Amino acid sequence: MEHLHQDGIGAPDGLERLWTPYRMAYIRGESKPPDDTAGECPFCRIPAQGDDERFLVVHRGELTYAVLNLYPYAAGHLMVCPYRHVSDYTDTTDAEAAEIAALTQAAMRTLRAVSRAEGFNLGINQGTAGGAGIAAHLHQHVVPRWFGDQNFMPVIGHTKTLPQLLQETRALLADAWAE
Repeated sequence: MEHLHQDGIGAPDGLERLWTPYRMAYIRGESKPPDDTAGECPFCRIPAQGDDERFLVVHRGELTYAVLNLYPYAAGHLMVCPYRHVSDYTDTTDAEAAEIAALTQAAMRTLRAVSRAEGFNLGINQGTAGGAGIAAHLHQHVVPRWFGDQNFMPVIGHTKTLPQLLQETRALLADAWAE
């Protein structure tokens, strides 16, 4: 509970506070790469690091990989990315497109098994005008959904509540993916 001052500042309003300071970097665009050319963008650098736990890589395929979103819309929000630096879906090879689809299916199966997801939002935000935060490197979003998961928090509080730390979510999904 907030402390009250003599002058009434900080008077209780009956609301609980849920602090999500990690989101401020995203809101300010601080984490947006200044250089998103091949090899420099986050989706090129993440798989090259080799530390899947630290960089939240859940699964590696031959041409694509699945990674948790650092700023998720829901717990378990994954992205399927090609290793190759390609921005437009129509420029993927047939093999890349097929593996993006296969990893998306595997992600859905894994999320259903681990978190009992009741539905999904799937999509590629193509280009900056299409809403892509990092438009230079294609990535497919796999967002698990549950009945009643959307409440007043995103609308009024501009906040998403996530019940689990990203590292815990990554370990859970990576372990289950292998099964």
